[in-house]
Amino acid sequence: MDQKKTVIVTGFGPFGEHAVNASWVAVKELEKLGLGDEINLHVAEVPVEYQTVQSLLPSLWKQHRPQLVVHVGVSGMATTVTLEQCGHNQGYMRLDNCRFCPDSRCCVDGGPDCIHSVIDMDTVCKRVNSSGLGVSVSVSKDAGRYLCDYTYYTSLFLGDGRSAFVHVPPLGKPYSAEDLARALRAVVLEMLELMEQNKGKKHCLHDQ
Repeated sequence: MDQKKTVIVTGFGPFGEHAVNASWVAVKELEKLGLGDEINLHVAEVPVEYQTVQSLLPSLWKQHRPQLVVHVGVSGMATTVTLEQCGHNQGYMRLDNCRFCPDSRCCVDGGPDCIHSVIDMDTVCKRVNSSGLGVSVSVSKDAGRYLCDYTYYTSLFLGDGRSAFVHVPPLGKPYSAEDLARALRAVVLEMLELMEQNKGKKHCLHDQ
């Protein structure tokens, strides 16, 4: 029986001024690096379309039954690799690549306003920054109310918080695709480590 952990990492397709989306380029580089022999890594490109996200994400969660899903997006304002702590349900008014936005302006009707990842991003950030990787990592609590935030919230909702979102800067500003892939690898491995540690803690509390 296969005891390997499964991790899905997604990047986004082109949109707006991002004819080449740094997130998908970085995720493809991560696929080359892999996450080690113990982890099945699946990567997927997500179009910048609300309705596609609504159909694609449930199928990814169902098909692969991952321990963790990490979505990666590009931010023209980012200068660091930025770990997003939470996703937001409402406020989606920007049109996607199909000139569409949800009538309800929200991800999940009746869902909580905000869902936090089970992963403490501050801890992941500190650990990666102290590892001498040469790529700066920071933490944010606002993923931007566009497809990034929408995708993150949807995955947090589907996966009971077992998801993460990472914003990367555009390529060359200042990091190469290889730099970003190394950072993503370090971040994902720390996230898995933290989840494993927390699983033990929760179990202990439950037993008392």
